[in-house]
Amino acid sequence: MSGHSKWANIKHKKGRVDAIRGKVTTKISREITVAVKAGGADPTGNMRLKLALQKAKENNVPKENIQRAIQKGQGTIEGGNYEEFMYEGYGPGGVAVLLEIMTDNRNRTAADIRHLFGKYGGNLGESGCVAWMFSKKGLFLVDKSAYANEEELLMLALEAGAEDFKSEDDQYEIITAAEDWEQIREALEKSKIPLETAQVTMLPQTTVELRGDDAVKMLKLMDALEEHEDVQEAYSNFDIPEDDPSMQ
Repeated sequence: MSGHSKWANIKHKKGRVDAIRGKVTTKISREITVAVKAGGADPTGNMRLKLALQKAKENNVPKENIQRAIQKGQGTIEGGNYEEFMYEGYGPGGVAVLLEIMTDNRNRTAADIRHLFGKYGGNLGESGCVAWMFSKKGLFLVDKSAYANEEELLMLALEAGAEDFKSEDDQYEIITAAEDWEQIREALEKSKIPLETAQVTMLPQTTVELRGDDAVKMLKLMDALEEHEDVQEAYSNFDIPEDDPSMQ
């Protein structure tokens, strides 16, 4: 398993999705609130809100939670005073870790994140130390068991404007420029392509292979970071071979 694009699949294989469902709802609600506050409640002209609502749909966030988050962003009900910033650091084996943070208490969050890095063999770094290793991209994953025609999917993706297409063991990976994500999503959905993942994310330019104890620690670090309520997204450039015992 390599890079951030496979992290959702690692979590799925480890059966962790249900365990963090409640926190996912909270994080998406925060994102909706901040998106509305920054760009208004109409997703037509607010791409950040559109992405947040798409994520809410994929994760079955209740409608009442979505509406409450929108109202907080509009200021009609109290709440939603969050700061946004990035944390950067290194995990076991020197892998890069990039975190999107949203918090109402910066001091608390800083102490928590520093503790988690130290607990699992990493360290929090200075601003700018690893961000340059990642690029903001649109990402689509299609399960091969749901759509087997690789040539047709490749042509469709490229004609829609995709930058790259990869055939992995059990899925196809389509990478786009972040600003082209919406048009390519519409093209894929119009052709009834079953999308396992459709998101704008940060992809690593290179990866670092981990095995054994470092691999185990890295997975535990990512688990802990993603479970923290103030971490909206956690990205890394680790690569763990499928035959490593930590992936069994």
